[in-house]
Amino acid sequence: MHLARWSMTARWLSIAVTLSVMLPGSAQPLAAQPLPPALRPTLETANLQHQTAQQQWAARQWRMQMDSPLSRFVDDATQRQTLLTRIYQEARLAGLPPDLILALIQVESAFKTDAISSAGAVGLMQIMPFWVSELGLPIDDLTHPPRNLRYGCTILAHYLAIENGDFTRALARYNGSLGETWYPERVMHAWRDTWRQP
Repeated sequence: MHLARWSMTARWLSIAVTLSVMLPGSAQPLAAQPLPPALRPTLETANLQHQTAQQQWAARQWRMQMDSPLSRFVDDATQRQTLLTRIYQEARLAGLPPDLILALIQVESAFKTDAISSAGAVGLMQIMPFWVSELGLPIDDLTHPPRNLRYGCTILAHYLAIENGDFTRALARYNGSLGETWYPERVMHAWRDTWRQP
């Protein structure tokens, strides 16, 4: 399947600021001080309140379309809708296609929030624990889906920006297999076969 390069914007930086990002190898954090944990829910609620009626409608339509394929992995309807809402929000905040994030999660963890790989990667998007010191705060729990999704989308958006919108290379970086194509192909096939809207 041929995929056009994704046109990236600087929107991923807003996620990085929310996480008080210190990018690997950078001398200065993007945010002057860590975001107080009590402020995070307020900031996330504020992000939702800025959606237009059209954006809210698009989000609802997307959740309805994705509910059936997600039911293969998540039995509980309320849990599915909560997860889909969060994935949509985090992907859009990062400037990523939400259905690509579904494909990545399918490949990484099969939607198991408590998944831990043999390499120590954690949660839905299989985040390596060293990212907590790079992007967040010591209290961040990578098994908590909202935190895990925020990290995963931030990391993928960062790699996509580095690779000038090249999904194959960005996904290979995400997996730690840059130069190989087996992992991007798995994600792209899952995206095409299960999640991508016509």
